[in-house]
Amino acid sequence: MDVITCPKCNGSTLVKSGIIKDRQRYLCKKCNYYFTVNKLGKKIDDYYVTKALQLYLEGLSYREIERIIGVSHVSISNWVKEYKINKPPHPNYHPSYKILKHAELVEYLKNKEQLSGAGMIITELGDKFMLIKWERFKE
Repeated sequence: MDVITCPKCNGSTLVKSGIIKDRQRYLCKKCNYYFTVNKLGKKIDDYYVTKALQLYLEGLSYREIERIIGVSHVSISNWVKEYKINKPPHPNYHPSYKILKHAELVEYLKNKEQLSGAGMIITELGDKFMLIKWERFKE
């Protein structure tokens, strides 16, 4: 059986205090807070939140991140607002990205011509790797 604690103060001195919408209501004796048992909802792992915010800071759009991670672009937008993330301007650089398996990444990195002339970062994305490369706009 799960031990119920107060969501406000994490206290365990609780008493039943009625039923609201077919759910048991509790009163915390420590802080006098009324609450019902938490709904079992869909929670996205913090790993994907962090990855989405990193990709946003790297210059990818919400829709691009949605296609890569598989999380709604609206959720990503909400996380950016919630954590007050400001994208730094990249006026002279254009990010491009590739999703590669381990063997493909090794082959890509062997070619020195693809490594020069741009900054890049490699990040793990589940069982694959994402390579983000910044190239200067040609003027």
